[in-house]
Amino acid sequence: MAEHVLDRPPEGAAADWTIPQDWAAYSAQAHATWDLLFRRQSAQLPGRAAEAFLRGLDVLRLSKPGIPDFEELSDRLAKLTGWRVVAVPGLVPDAVFFDHLANRRFVAGNFIRRPDQLDYLEEPDVFHDVFGHVPLLADPVFADYMQAYGEGGLRSLSFGALHKLARLYWYTVEFGLVREAGGLRLFGAGIVSSHGESRFALEDDSPNRIGFDLERVMRTRYRIDDYQQSYFVIDSFEDLLRQTVETDFAPLYARLEGASDHDPADLLPGDAVITRGTQAHARGRAGRAPL
Repeated sequence: MAEHVLDRPPEGAAADWTIPQDWAAYSAQAHATWDLLFRRQSAQLPGRAAEAFLRGLDVLRLSKPGIPDFEELSDRLAKLTGWRVVAVPGLVPDAVFFDHLANRRFVAGNFIRRPDQLDYLEEPDVFHDVFGHVPLLADPVFADYMQAYGEGGLRSLSFGALHKLARLYWYTVEFGLVREAGGLRLFGAGIVSSHGESRFALEDDSPNRIGFDLERVMRTRYRIDDYQQSYFVIDSFEDLLRQTVETDFAPLYARLEGASDHDPADLLPGDAVITRGTQAHARGRAGRAPL
């Protein structure tokens, strides 16, 4: 799931890798950065983001200004769906990540990007983790999907299929689109927290937009260094949850083991193509090989 992960909890972290958020230690500049990002994305997303996400933004409007205090945020979120937000020092091992999700704990970094990093940051910070992910955790159906994903992630470790399951998370939780209001809407955290990709994913001619198919998604590599070359579109959160809990992943992993992977820009004969992208953006930029 993640790169550059330590092999043991760093000093000061608990056995489950959690640390105190230490809200009082944030500088005025850190809070100002959050407020700027929050205002900018909140203004950009109406008409672009899924209604469930837009409703969930209210859970981030707390009694104190700036970066949300995880204790107050967790108390509010727990009343809605039973989820809590816990601070971690950075990217955590996969088994730790899945265990937290399976127990309705969302792990979030407690640092925020510098003012000169407003538009791009490769490693997720508190704005990506909290603004991008937490609003949908206030939605009961999506909250159930995230727990189911965590439980499935723990099972995947015994099949050696983690990199396949990681693609499901990437193309839904991080970069997913949903059919809604007669069009397409954003719900992936990597998109809704990005000023540029919020426009690119819906409005640019470059990327493919393809109807969601579980096995297809799990065979598709992705980019970590640039906008996506293909976005997958779910019919609804209810359908995404249904497919996740009703699928027997053991035979699926067995099939995937002998199947070839697809490049991020590939279009296949069986795809439900919503938009055939030009891939002009990808061709115009050099980047690392996709995962």
